[in-house]
Amino acid sequence: MDAEDLDPAKHVQALRALARVNRVSLVATRVWREVLHMSRISRDRGENRPLRLLDVACGGGDVMVDVARRARSTGLPLAVNGCDLSPVALEHARREAERRGVAAEFFARDVLAEGLPGGYDLVCSSLFHHHLSHEDAVDLLRSMAEAGHRVLVQDLLRGTLGYVLAWSGLRLLSRSEVARVDGPRSVRAAFTLSEVRALAAEAGYVGAVIRRGWPERFILSWRRP
Repeated sequence: MDAEDLDPAKHVQALRALARVNRVSLVATRVWREVLHMSRISRDRGENRPLRLLDVACGGGDVMVDVARRARSTGLPLAVNGCDLSPVALEHARREAERRGVAAEFFARDVLAEGLPGGYDLVCSSLFHHHLSHEDAVDLLRSMAEAGHRVLVQDLLRGTLGYVLAWSGLRLLSRSEVARVDGPRSVRAAFTLSEVRALAAEAGYVGAVIRRGWPERFILSWRRP
């Protein structure tokens, strides 16, 4: 999906496949749990402003649309935002938000070159860090920490089981040839759990919680002291 000359229709098909993978992988559910936790803390402090949420490299926006839908159904005030470099992905995200009838803002951002805007309560990202070098991954973690009070990162773990799950899962979940090729390649490019710990330490994530999650993912959570 990183190819600039990728046909838009094939790109959207791959984004839909990724949305299915995210649902099976419980990506939005983990983000929502973090939002609920922050909401309880905010309520205990007597605050009534909407929480601000940013999804970095949001792709087709399925995670943010899902979280926005949950917030709407529970009456939780939440300002949902997503950024991505791809115009095709952003347009698809906006259409999906409109189709689901939720309020979500999606904007263009080259996060490696421009950094991130600040003032967010939670900055999250899923299935993006495996696209990055060690140095860029550390830089992005630092940018995310500067942009928000809390950070939640979910991504692939490199390993044989993850490769098998990606290869077989994408053949069950989608007919997208782009996704079927990209998935196993992404696992090969991903970090191991020990490498993720090294990234977090280098980025200054003191007290970060890093754990393994379904299906062969790492889940990194951190909050500003």
